Amino acid sequence: MKGIILAGGQGTRLFPATQVVCKQLLPIYDKPMIYYPLSALMLAGIREILIISTPQDLPRFQSLFGDGRHLGLSFTYKEQPEPKGIAEAFIIGEEFIAGDPVCLILGDNIFYGHSLPEMLKEAAGIQKGAVVFGYYVRDPQRYGVIEFDQQQKVLSIQEKPKNPKSNYAVVGLYFYDDRVVELAKSLKPSGRGELEITDLNNLYLQQGQLSVKLMGRGYAWLDTGTHESLVDATLYVKTIEDRQGQSIACIEEIAYTMGYIDKAGLQALAGPLEKSGYGRYLRRLIEG
Repeated sequence: MKGIILAGGQGTRLFPATQVVCKQLLPIYDKPMIYYPLSALMLAGIREILIISTPQDLPRFQSLFGDGRHLGLSFTYKEQPEPKGIAEAFIIGEEFIAGDPVCLILGDNIFYGHSLPEMLKEAAGIQKGAVVFGYYVRDPQRYGVIEFDQQQKVLSIQEKPKNPKSNYAVVGLYFYDDRVVELAKSLKPSGRGELEITDLNNLYLQQGQLSVKLMGRGYAWLDTGTHESLVDATLYVKTIEDRQGQSIACIEEIAYTMGYIDKAGLQALAGPLEKSGYGRYLRRLIEG
């Protein structure tokens, strides 16, 4: 399975902070925001990754990650000149996807939970259909909302409904089979001129091939699209890391523990970071 991180958009809800800095490069505590979705793909066992962003921001991601070889990964980069919907990512990434199953994650979404790696690996093993995740929220009208029947069977997914039929929102993490590009191309733009991911999910649902996994109380999902949510995410990550002494979304650690790089590779990555707390954490991994 391949992975796509959609890191486009203008970040207007975060102005003026994002007028000259890409949203997905803003720090969440001790690391850039994009490390968090990248870590989710890595935990799912995905090593071929496409980053989609704006023409002006894409060079910054290329500067940060390069070809990914130092992490045991392979990075590809594509432009999305205008925000024309999440589902457009599959059309932009058609050549990269090359007929394989693919996972798409939004560049401003953070996931954390004890059993998260197992959940991600299970979803990444999909052979047919699609897997999305539901999360209970207080304000479902902001999201794609899942409608269930009395037996908890999924009936529909509605995009930002005025009268939500449940409190379960679809999070920004999606797994699809090898038909996703074909189905994305069949979509028509919505009233706001975008190819909606909800419409794509409903196509799979209509074919009886959409699986919805609910993230319960043992999981955290943070959507970092506002100033308040940036602060909340930073405080959450800091609290967990201070309490446990373990880093969240440390991509170098994940690459090392999953065998993508060896100790020498980890040492090479830790060297330039040694004056920061992040670098000292990597040093402790090496010495431990």
